[in-house]
Amino acid sequence: MKVEANTEASRALPHDGMAEAHFSHYAAPLIDRALACAAALRANPDAEVLHDLRASLRRLRTLLWAYRPLLDDTFDAQQSALFKFFANAAGKTRDWDILIGLLEETSDAQGQPREALEAARAKSLDASRETLARANVKSALRDALKEANRKLNTSHDRTPLSKFAQQRLASAQKSMKKRMKRASHAKRSDYASYHEVRKAGKKLRYLIEFFEPVLKKKQVKSVTSLKKLQKRFGELNDVVASEQLLRDNQSVFSDEALSARALDSLAKERKRRMRAAARLL
Repeated sequence: MKVEANTEASRALPHDGMAEAHFSHYAAPLIDRALACAAALRANPDAEVLHDLRASLRRLRTLLWAYRPLLDDTFDAQQSALFKFFANAAGKTRDWDILIGLLEETSDAQGQPREALEAARAKSLDASRETLARANVKSALRDALKEANRKLNTSHDRTPLSKFAQQRLASAQKSMKKRMKRASHAKRSDYASYHEVRKAGKKLRYLIEFFEPVLKKKQVKSVTSLKKLQKRFGELNDVVASEQLLRDNQSVFSDEALSARALDSLAKERKRRMRAAARLL
């Protein structure tokens, strides 16, 4: 159940209209996908379902950012915070999946407390399910779409979609260049600057995928390099997040020496991935 870019729905649109009228065409499929993932999660704890849910919510946050000039800042901030809360709830279990995989890949798998790690993962999944159920994801997402459409459709202003797309893409590109420059001059241990590049690159890629039919071919082709950047910086983020998760849960190791070796192996992998990410700056 892998979430792909929303390009098919985008290509089907008559891109000769106004940005305000097209919002729901972009948002509705993402909301449907997120709700399908949330429903599947109740019966299927598969890692890909969790990943797809988080990816759909991230795309929704990017779409809200794109439409921020046409919506009020307060609405964007509130909804983005809500979507981030949902994504984090799903992401906690996904983080355990990544940690387990990295430990098997980078250290002595024979020494890892697999049962304890899986138990921690199961506990996290239960918490994710409970959080999402209590939050009433379906109602929250539907209400957000309804309110955004109301604000856009009752606005007196109308913005040509092609002009709007170019303006928002230019803003995202400017932010991306600024963050890449900052990261290129940062110390190798400064992961925060790399994380900002990753987020900016992801936002830029999602925008291109949303607005692909009204963009220039050169702009669309840049998705290839953005995917490469996102993959490499995402791999770095995986190991950094796994290190922190393990530090916060060292009790899963009954042997302190095993815990120390696991953290050491992750630290070495982080440095390797840091060097790989730096080559793209």
